[in-house]
Amino acid sequence: MKGDRKYILIFLFPMAAFMSIFLYYPFFKSLYLSFFRTKGFFDKKFVGFDNYKRLMSDDLLGAATLHTLEIMLYTVVFQVGIALILAVMVDNISKFQRFYRTVFFFPVVISGTAISLLFVLFYNYNFGLLNNILATLGLEKVLWLSESNALKAIAVPTVWHYVGFYFVLFLTAMAKIPNDYYEAAKLEGIRGFKKMTKLTIPLILSDIKVVITLAITGTMKVFEFVWVIARGQNNTEVLGTYMYKKALVDQNFGYGSTIAIYMVVLGVVLALVANRLLKSEEITY
Repeated sequence: MKGDRKYILIFLFPMAAFMSIFLYYPFFKSLYLSFFRTKGFFDKKFVGFDNYKRLMSDDLLGAATLHTLEIMLYTVVFQVGIALILAVMVDNISKFQRFYRTVFFFPVVISGTAISLLFVLFYNYNFGLLNNILATLGLEKVLWLSESNALKAIAVPTVWHYVGFYFVLFLTAMAKIPNDYYEAAKLEGIRGFKKMTKLTIPLILSDIKVVITLAITGTMKVFEFVWVIARGQNNTEVLGTYMYKKALVDQNFGYGSTIAIYMVVLGVVLALVANRLLKSEEITY
């Protein structure tokens, strides 16, 4: 038993070291820097909780938080919702399941930056694909990246990028449901939409919670779509871009680190709230 424990520790050590270097060290380094006012790498002055006090009165941070929450709403509703619907549809067919898995998952393997550049071409006012289609139909062109439209336009590739990932998670969860349950439901006359709401969804509720948590925490890290498509302008500033500007553009690593800690805390709180709201009696099988 002791020998087995030794080998377990040996195999766990590389991952523990990796996480310590690339996850825990940056977090605690950010926590440390959040108590300083910095200008560049070497000019550092201890200011205690001043950076955290500044958070409370920072209107730009408040706007970035609201924009992040808006994208989060789109993500939870549409990204998770579309993934769940696609998984239910594919789970009910016997042919071409592997084909649909590959097609729907494919966007996940594409770089977010590449997808952002693609949508920049879609949204271009003069020669973009969307406006060319509108012009062909005799309709007026749309300024897709105006202040009123930009955040919604950015939400589209954000949602599309990870639908396939959650689709695969849902499909895998549905594959674990014993077929006897569906046979019994068929005998009881439970089919179609009723089967999905009364049987499938309750049986994968724990997986839905995990996916919603991933969607919430993933939205907190949104950066490349906003930065490449709109540069955080036109009323699209989110927490990721605001932190980047403060830390790397303004060279204020102290306040940038404070925003990073704020993002972590906000993400954890929202994930806990979501899990609390979804708390219910789960069906086990």
